Formats: sequence, C-alpha cells, structure tokens
Amino acid sequence: MPRIIGVDIPGRKRIEYALRYIYGVGPAKALEILEKAKIPVGLKADDLTDENISAITTILQNDMVVEGDLRRMISGDIRRLQAIYCYRGTRHRRNLPCHGQRTKTNARTRKGKKATVGAIRDKTQRRLAASGK
Repeated sequence: MPRIIGVDIPGRKRIEYALRYIYGVGPAKALEILEKAKIPVGLKADDLTDENISAITTILQNDMVVEGDLRRMISGDIRRLQAIYCYRGTRHRRNLPCHGQRTKTNARTRKGKKATVGAIRDKTQRRLAASGK
C-alpha cells in the first residue's frame, strides 16, 4: 500500500484508479500525472518503484492543488460567499442546494431526513407519537 502525500493508495488497483483516492485527483488528472511522470498505464500501485512514487509526489506538490490545500481553498471560498451575504452564501448557510435545483420535492440529500409537520391522521401512529417512540 504505497503512501503518496499522506494518503494510502490501494496497492492492488491499477495506478490510474488508485491515484483517485487522493482528494482533488479525478480520472483526467490521474492520467495527466502518469503521462508527466512517464509511468505506464495499467501498472499496479504495489509495483511502483521509489522513483515513480517520488515523481508522482513532486508533480502533485508543484503543479496541482490537492488534499488539505484544496479543502482549505474550497472552505475559504464558501466562507467568503457567506460573509458577503450573496445568494449562494445564504444557500450554503441554510444547507440548501446552491445551483438552482428544485427543493419542493427533491434535495433530500442536502436537506436531510424529512420532518413531517402537521396532524397525524392514523390513530395507532398518533399513539406512538404521543408515547415518544
């Protein structure tokens, strides 16, 4: 299990898929990294040499923003939007979708579990709700 910039990448996977375990590296960036480091596509992560790992590490540190720095940048951007009270900032603050999706019926991932508001019509359900279960 090789370790690249503080992330254990799975050793049994092909390197182009294993690199995706690093935050900020997707399919296109993984292939770009392999091309720059001159590592053949299809090589297993366990078969990487120390030179290969150091080449990948230098590319990630010098050319790309990944892991902690990227997380910090994104959270800083969200904090800035919230501080200037723009629309996207208020949507982030309320934990609602920011990109114009409908919220009347969907957006359960962002809004959380549905909270039923109003009277409970079924008598057995009403009894359960009254007893606190």
